[in-house]
Amino acid sequence: MPKVWKFGDNIDTDIIIAARYLNTSDPDILAKHIMEDKYKDFSTKISSGDIIVAGENFGCGSSREHAPIALKAAGVGAVIAKSFARIFYRNSFNTGLLILECPQVDEIFEGDELQIDIAKGIIKNLTKNEEYKFEPIPPFMQELLNAGGLMNYAKKI
Repeated sequence: MPKVWKFGDNIDTDIIIAARYLNTSDPDILAKHIMEDKYKDFSTKISSGDIIVAGENFGCGSSREHAPIALKAAGVGAVIAKSFARIFYRNSFNTGLLILECPQVDEIFEGDELQIDIAKGIIKNLTKNEEYKFEPIPPFMQELLNAGGLMNYAKKI
């Protein structure tokens, strides 16, 4: 079951992937370096499908697509936050990274196990036996996610 990694407000793209790695677009290389300047060895601690939960303005800073690419390649199953920086929001859908806006993130703690029901718009906290609602994903954005991102979607049409 996916577990939670908890972060605060204003996690910027420089924290997600440091600028020194922007000379590559290789997802495998980027995945090895997520959050490393602030959270040592984070890429070795995360398991496929784990969920990042954060406060407000996740993904602020520069408009690099490398950040959601690195998170997705590292196995992050979703990012749940109170809010996202606009460009990170769009880049996430364009790269096929599931992101959800949920005002109740303060009730979710690191290590909690979550289950996401996209169709019902519910996040189930299996650790606490609680449910939280998230903002519905617009239909077109859901199509981008289902395709694995914008490039895959464009190949299909």
